[in-house]
Amino acid sequence: MFEHLNWANQCILETLQSIEDENQEINRLFSHILFAEKVWITRLRGLDSSGLPIWLDVDMEVCAELVMQNEENLTTFLTNLANSDLDKLIIYSNSKGTEFKNSIRDILTHIAMHGQYHRGQINSRLRANGIEPVNIDFITFLR
Repeated sequence: MFEHLNWANQCILETLQSIEDENQEINRLFSHILFAEKVWITRLRGLDSSGLPIWLDVDMEVCAELVMQNEENLTTFLTNLANSDLDKLIIYSNSKGTEFKNSIRDILTHIAMHGQYHRGQINSRLRANGIEPVNIDFITFLR
């Protein structure tokens, strides 16, 4: 799932970089995916994520850097993760300061699904702007 996530992020990034007129709403959705991934990776590593943004307007250069950093950090985390760690509970606070507890397994599932949801929103907005949506289907990735 995370190889697909990284591939899909890269596909969206390349498409958005190729568009002449930047669309602030689309860029904001994409940066949200990337900032949310960063927040969750930080939580998985047992670090405080309260100072990290979830919604922030940034340019494609910042997004490209986040794509690279998130891929590297997720790969490192997953490489060092044992199957027996998947049910370990992570205690964290959300952006409003409310404390939650979820398993690593559930957090990883959320990360994969959250991005796919917003990449669908991006594709919908691309189509509305007359731009061909990015084929980020899982089966396309496998092919």
